[in-house]
Amino acid sequence: MAAENNTIDGMTGLIGSLDISSSPYVNALVLVAVFALLAKTADILVHRVLRRFATFTKTEMDDRIIDLVRYPVFFTITLIGLLSAVLYLEPSRTVVFYSKGAVYSVITLIWSVTSIRISRLAVEHTVGRVSDATGLGRDIIPLIENIVKIAIVIASLTVILSYWRLNITPLIASAGIAGAAVALAAKDTIANFIGGVSLFVDKPFKIGDYVVLDSGERGEIVTIGLRSTRIKTRDDILITIPNSIIANTKIINESAPIPRFRVRIPVSVAYGSDISLVEKTLLDISIENENVLDDPEPRVRFREFGDSSLRFELLCWAKEPALRGRTIHEINGSIYSKFRECGIRIPFPQRDVHIYREESP
Repeated sequence: MAAENNTIDGMTGLIGSLDISSSPYVNALVLVAVFALLAKTADILVHRVLRRFATFTKTEMDDRIIDLVRYPVFFTITLIGLLSAVLYLEPSRTVVFYSKGAVYSVITLIWSVTSIRISRLAVEHTVGRVSDATGLGRDIIPLIENIVKIAIVIASLTVILSYWRLNITPLIASAGIAGAAVALAAKDTIANFIGGVSLFVDKPFKIGDYVVLDSGERGEIVTIGLRSTRIKTRDDILITIPNSIIANTKIINESAPIPRFRVRIPVSVAYGSDISLVEKTLLDISIENENVLDDPEPRVRFREFGDSSLRFELLCWAKEPALRGRTIHEINGSIYSKFRECGIRIPFPQRDVHIYREESP
């Protein structure tokens, strides 16, 4: 309130220096009128000038915020004018104390209510944008609003009590003890909440991404909540993982930074096979598959000379990680059929056994 005190003192000194009237009551009324004029000017500035700048933005949130702060600004300046008029009359210390306490308390209440309304608007706007990308349910909005509301109310009560010079140290100590007890009782919940917040900030994955956890589970992200994250595996099994765990786990996101997924298919052919024909056949098979992308182009690599085979590897990119299993299945079936048509042999482990008969003595 230092700024308000300076404003009051300045306006009071200005009226006194002008010496408009010999009656202090008339000067006090003039002071109220001046502040009323300032309040109306500020109202016009907020309502017209700031709203005109708000039209250049794409969101309607700033327009709604202007509507919310318009009247609090007007009433704040008006109340300061009333208080300055009272102080100009130089009343007793008791009157000054109660006047300041009452006016400052009302101003704090006005802005507390305004802050709660703005926070509610911000929460709805933020959750609305995040829910589409993360699957965060809108039913979490009341919880967040209540948490913010409680914080604002506690802060406002603390400020109001300080105006009336009440000792708030016991209240702060009691609140600290109660907060510590709640934190100990709900440490897992708090850890999950903090983990959820870190997931929203870091964004290691989003709804629809295919991830592989450090424990080996692989599936699609279906929900990211404040307490847990849910993954649906290819077996249609839903896995719920607390955010405190998933935030500290190695996660492989197969859908990031681009949704395509690389498929590696090892292929072995018999010695003596035409490697050019093998390469051409594998490329033709991958190009004909509808799940394989043309860019990047499929490629074939001759990896090594095996014990009983020449080992190749077909590298191609599926459209998305969800198609990995189907793509490998279809390509493997096509390889087996095409190799039979082209006369390319696929070797299998075999041993030649030679039997020697010992000659009789």
